[in-house]
Amino acid sequence: MKALYLAIAVTILMGISSTPVFGKDLQTRAPSGNRAFDNAPDNQPDNQYEEAIESMPDPIEPFNRLMFQVNDKLYFYFFKPVAKGYSFVVPEDARVSVSNFFSNIATPIRLANCLLQGKITDASNEFTRFCLNSIYGIGGLFDPARNYWDIPKKNEDFGQTMGHYGAGPGFYLVLPFFGPSSLRDGVGILVDFLPDPMTYLLNTFEYCAVDGGVRVNYTSLHIGDYEQIKREAIDPYIFIKDAYAQHRAGQIKE
Repeated sequence: MKALYLAIAVTILMGISSTPVFGKDLQTRAPSGNRAFDNAPDNQPDNQYEEAIESMPDPIEPFNRLMFQVNDKLYFYFFKPVAKGYSFVVPEDARVSVSNFFSNIATPIRLANCLLQGKITDASNEFTRFCLNSIYGIGGLFDPARNYWDIPKKNEDFGQTMGHYGAGPGFYLVLPFFGPSSLRDGVGILVDFLPDPMTYLLNTFEYCAVDGGVRVNYTSLHIGDYEQIKREAIDPYIFIKDAYAQHRAGQIKE
Protein backbone atom coordinates (compact mmCIF):
# COMPACT_ATOMS: atom_id res chain seq x y z
CA MET A 1 0.00 0.00 0.00
CA LYS A 2 2.87 2.36 0.73
CA ALA A 3 4.10 1.96 -2.81
CA LEU A 4 0.76 3.04 -4.20
CA TYR A 5 0.51 5.99 -1.80
CA LEU A 6 3.98 6.89 -2.96
CA ALA A 7 3.02 6.84 -6.61
CA ILE A 8 -0.02 8.96 -5.88
CA ALA A 9 1.94 11.58 -4.03
CA VAL A 10 4.07 12.30 -7.07
CA THR A 11 1.74 11.67 -9.97
CA ILE A 12 -1.65 12.93 -8.81
CA LEU A 13 -3.46 14.35 -11.77
CA MET A 14 -0.63 15.00 -14.21
CA GLY A 15 1.91 15.59 -11.49
CA ILE A 16 0.05 18.68 -10.35
CA SER A 17 1.30 19.66 -6.92
CA SER A 18 1.16 22.44 -4.41
CA THR A 19 3.90 24.57 -5.97
CA PRO A 20 4.26 26.40 -9.24
CA VAL A 21 5.06 23.96 -12.02
CA PHE A 22 8.67 25.09 -12.35
CA GLY A 23 9.25 24.32 -8.69
CA LYS A 24 8.09 20.74 -8.91
CA ASP A 25 10.28 17.71 -9.08
CA LEU A 26 10.30 17.00 -12.81
CA GLN A 27 12.76 14.25 -13.50
CA THR A 28 12.56 10.60 -14.41
CA ARG A 29 9.79 8.11 -13.77
CA ALA A 30 10.87 7.48 -10.20
CA PRO A 31 12.74 10.53 -8.88
CA SER A 32 13.61 9.90 -5.26
CA GLY A 33 13.05 13.53 -4.32
CA ASN A 34 9.33 13.11 -4.87
CA ARG A 35 8.87 10.08 -2.70
CA ALA A 36 7.02 10.72 0.51
CA PHE A 37 8.73 7.86 2.33
CA ASP A 38 12.20 7.95 0.78
CA ASN A 39 13.76 9.67 3.75
CA ALA A 40 11.72 7.88 6.40
CA PRO A 41 13.38 4.90 8.10
CA ASP A 42 11.86 1.55 7.22
CA ASN A 43 10.86 0.98 10.82
CA GLN A 44 9.13 4.34 11.18
CA PRO A 45 5.57 3.66 12.41
CA ASP A 46 2.78 4.57 10.05
CA ASN A 47 0.82 6.24 12.85
CA GLN A 48 3.17 9.22 12.63
CA TYR A 49 1.53 9.99 9.31
CA GLU A 50 -2.01 9.28 10.50
CA GLU A 51 -1.91 12.56 12.44
CA ALA A 52 -1.57 14.47 9.18
CA ILE A 53 -4.69 12.81 7.79
CA GLU A 54 -6.73 13.49 10.91
CA SER A 55 -5.55 17.12 11.10
CA MET A 56 -6.67 18.04 7.57
CA PRO A 57 -10.43 18.60 7.69
CA ASP A 58 -12.49 18.83 4.51
CA PRO A 59 -15.30 21.33 5.20
CA ILE A 60 -15.75 22.16 1.52
CA GLU A 61 -15.82 18.58 0.28
CA PRO A 62 -18.57 19.18 -2.33
CA PHE A 63 -16.46 21.90 -3.97
CA ASN A 64 -13.33 19.79 -3.73
CA ARG A 65 -15.02 16.78 -5.29
CA LEU A 66 -16.23 18.97 -8.14
CA MET A 67 -12.70 20.26 -8.74
CA PHE A 68 -11.41 16.70 -8.51
CA GLN A 69 -13.75 15.76 -11.34
CA VAL A 70 -12.65 18.80 -13.35
CA ASN A 71 -8.99 17.79 -13.01
CA ASP A 72 -9.89 14.17 -13.77
CA LYS A 73 -11.52 15.22 -17.05
CA LEU A 74 -8.59 17.51 -17.86
CA TYR A 75 -6.27 14.56 -17.50
CA PHE A 76 -8.23 12.06 -19.57
CA TYR A 77 -9.49 14.39 -22.28
CA PHE A 78 -6.59 16.79 -22.68
CA PHE A 79 -3.32 16.05 -20.94
CA LYS A 80 -3.19 12.32 -21.51
CA PRO A 81 -4.02 12.40 -25.26
CA VAL A 82 -1.63 15.28 -25.86
CA ALA A 83 1.07 13.61 -23.77
CA LYS A 84 0.70 10.33 -25.67
CA GLY A 85 1.15 12.12 -28.99
CA TYR A 86 4.05 14.09 -27.60
CA SER A 87 5.75 10.96 -26.27
CA PHE A 88 5.34 9.28 -29.66
CA VAL A 89 7.30 12.11 -31.31
CA VAL A 90 9.81 13.00 -28.58
CA PRO A 91 12.13 10.27 -27.20
CA GLU A 92 11.98 9.62 -23.47
CA ASP A 93 15.56 10.74 -22.87
CA ALA A 94 14.75 14.11 -24.42
CA ARG A 95 11.65 14.44 -22.27
CA VAL A 96 13.65 13.68 -19.15
CA SER A 97 16.12 16.39 -20.19
CA VAL A 98 13.24 18.87 -20.53
CA SER A 99 12.20 17.99 -16.98
CA ASN A 100 15.75 18.41 -15.73
CA PHE A 101 16.05 21.79 -17.43
CA PHE A 102 13.00 23.30 -15.75
CA SER A 103 13.88 21.69 -12.44
CA ASN A 104 17.28 23.40 -12.64
CA ILE A 105 15.64 26.74 -13.40
CA ALA A 106 13.50 26.31 -10.29
CA THR A 107 16.56 26.15 -8.03
CA PRO A 108 15.90 29.63 -6.51
CA ILE A 109 12.55 28.40 -5.16
CA ARG A 110 14.12 25.46 -3.37
CA LEU A 111 17.20 27.44 -2.32
CA ALA A 112 15.14 30.29 -0.83
CA ASN A 113 12.98 27.93 1.20
CA CYS A 114 15.98 25.98 2.44
CA LEU A 115 17.42 29.26 3.72
CA LEU A 116 14.11 30.32 5.27
CA GLN A 117 14.05 27.04 7.19
CA GLY A 118 17.65 27.41 8.32
CA LYS A 119 18.78 24.37 6.32
CA ILE A 120 22.15 25.77 5.36
CA THR A 121 23.62 22.48 4.14
CA ASP A 122 20.64 21.84 1.90
CA ALA A 123 20.81 25.40 0.59
CA SER A 124 24.51 24.95 -0.17
CA ASN A 125 23.76 21.70 -1.96
CA GLU A 126 21.09 23.37 -4.07
CA PHE A 127 23.52 26.12 -5.08
CA THR A 128 26.22 23.55 -5.86
CA ARG A 129 23.75 21.48 -7.88
CA PHE A 130 22.75 24.53 -9.90
CA CYS A 131 26.36 25.35 -10.74
CA LEU A 132 27.32 21.79 -11.66
CA ASN A 133 24.19 21.07 -13.68
CA SER A 134 24.30 24.42 -15.46
CA ILE A 135 27.92 23.95 -16.50
CA TYR A 136 28.46 20.20 -16.86
CA GLY A 137 24.82 19.36 -17.43
CA ILE A 138 24.58 21.70 -20.45
CA GLY A 139 22.26 24.29 -18.95
CA GLY A 140 20.52 21.78 -16.72
CA LEU A 141 19.50 19.29 -19.40
CA PHE A 142 21.30 16.59 -17.43
CA ASP A 143 21.81 16.00 -13.72
CA PRO A 144 25.47 15.18 -13.16
CA ALA A 145 25.25 16.57 -9.63
CA ARG A 146 23.07 13.63 -8.68
CA ASN A 147 24.49 11.03 -11.04
CA TYR A 148 28.21 11.68 -10.53
CA TRP A 149 28.59 13.76 -7.37
CA ASP A 150 25.72 12.16 -5.44
CA ILE A 151 24.21 15.51 -4.48
CA PRO A 152 20.45 14.99 -4.24
CA LYS A 153 17.89 17.68 -4.84
CA LYS A 154 16.07 18.99 -1.76
CA ASN A 155 12.47 19.71 -2.64
CA GLU A 156 11.32 22.64 -0.54
CA ASP A 157 8.48 25.11 -1.02
CA PHE A 158 6.88 27.84 1.07
CA GLY A 159 4.10 25.53 2.21
CA GLN A 160 6.77 23.34 3.78
CA THR A 161 8.46 26.41 5.22
CA MET A 162 5.26 27.43 7.00
CA GLY A 163 4.81 23.86 8.20
CA HIS A 164 8.40 23.83 9.44
CA TYR A 165 7.52 26.69 11.80
CA GLY A 166 4.38 25.03 13.07
CA ALA A 167 1.66 26.20 10.69
CA GLY A 168 -0.93 23.51 10.25
CA PRO A 169 -2.31 22.59 6.83
CA GLY A 170 -5.69 24.19 7.50
CA PHE A 171 -8.37 22.51 5.45
CA TYR A 172 -8.05 20.35 2.36
CA LEU A 173 -8.35 22.17 -0.94
CA VAL A 174 -8.47 20.87 -4.50
CA LEU A 175 -7.47 23.54 -6.98
CA PRO A 176 -8.43 23.41 -10.64
CA PHE A 177 -5.34 22.61 -12.72
CA PHE A 178 -3.09 22.57 -9.63
CA GLY A 179 -4.76 19.58 -7.99
CA PRO A 180 -4.65 18.58 -4.29
CA SER A 181 -3.53 21.24 -1.86
CA SER A 182 -4.47 22.81 1.46
CA LEU A 183 -5.09 26.30 2.77
CA ARG A 184 -1.46 26.58 3.88
CA ASP A 185 -0.05 25.15 0.67
CA GLY A 186 -2.37 27.30 -1.43
CA VAL A 187 -0.78 30.36 0.15
CA GLY A 188 2.59 28.76 -0.49
CA ILE A 189 1.83 28.54 -4.19
CA LEU A 190 1.40 32.30 -4.39
CA VAL A 191 4.54 33.07 -2.36
CA ASP A 192 6.68 30.69 -4.40
CA PHE A 193 6.00 32.72 -7.52
CA LEU A 194 8.27 35.42 -6.05
CA PRO A 195 11.59 33.48 -6.26
CA ASP A 196 10.52 31.76 -9.48
CA PRO A 197 12.75 33.12 -12.29
CA MET A 198 10.02 32.46 -14.85
CA THR A 199 7.84 35.06 -13.12
CA TYR A 200 10.25 37.75 -14.32
CA LEU A 201 11.40 36.24 -17.61
CA LEU A 202 7.96 35.60 -19.11
CA ASN A 203 4.72 37.50 -19.39
CA THR A 204 1.50 35.90 -18.14
CA PHE A 205 0.57 34.31 -21.46
CA GLU A 206 4.09 32.94 -22.00
CA TYR A 207 4.24 31.62 -18.45
CA CYS A 208 0.94 29.77 -18.82
CA ALA A 209 2.00 28.36 -22.19
CA VAL A 210 5.32 27.06 -20.85
CA ASP A 211 3.59 25.84 -17.70
CA GLY A 212 1.19 23.78 -19.79
CA GLY A 213 4.03 22.38 -21.87
CA VAL A 214 5.95 21.29 -18.79
CA ARG A 215 2.84 19.58 -17.43
CA VAL A 216 2.36 17.72 -20.70
CA ASN A 217 6.02 16.66 -20.57
CA TYR A 218 5.59 15.44 -16.99
CA THR A 219 2.42 13.56 -17.85
CA SER A 220 4.18 11.82 -20.75
CA LEU A 221 6.64 10.30 -18.27
CA HIS A 222 3.92 9.05 -15.91
CA ILE A 223 1.09 7.79 -18.10
CA GLY A 224 -0.65 4.94 -16.31
CA ASP A 225 0.06 5.98 -12.73
CA TYR A 226 -3.21 7.84 -12.22
CA GLU A 227 -5.11 5.06 -13.97
CA GLN A 228 -3.71 2.61 -11.40
CA ILE A 229 -5.11 4.77 -8.61
CA LYS A 230 -8.58 4.72 -10.12
CA ARG A 231 -8.45 0.95 -10.60
CA GLU A 232 -7.34 0.10 -7.08
CA ALA A 233 -8.97 2.75 -4.89
CA ILE A 234 -12.56 2.37 -3.76
CA ASP A 235 -12.87 6.15 -3.56
CA PRO A 236 -10.01 7.85 -5.46
CA TYR A 237 -10.89 11.23 -3.96
CA ILE A 238 -10.40 10.02 -0.37
CA PHE A 239 -7.38 7.94 -1.32
CA ILE A 240 -5.63 10.92 -2.92
CA LYS A 241 -6.60 13.22 -0.06
CA ASP A 242 -5.03 10.86 2.49
CA ALA A 243 -1.96 10.30 0.32
CA TYR A 244 -1.46 14.04 -0.10
CA ALA A 245 -1.67 14.61 3.66
CA GLN A 246 0.89 11.87 4.30
CA HIS A 247 3.18 13.11 1.57
CA ARG A 248 3.24 16.67 2.87
CA ALA A 249 3.65 15.54 6.48
CA GLY A 250 6.61 13.44 5.43
CA GLN A 251 8.21 16.36 3.58
CA ILE A 252 7.84 18.69 6.56
CA LYS A 253 9.26 16.14 8.99
CA GLU A 254 12.47 15.82 6.95
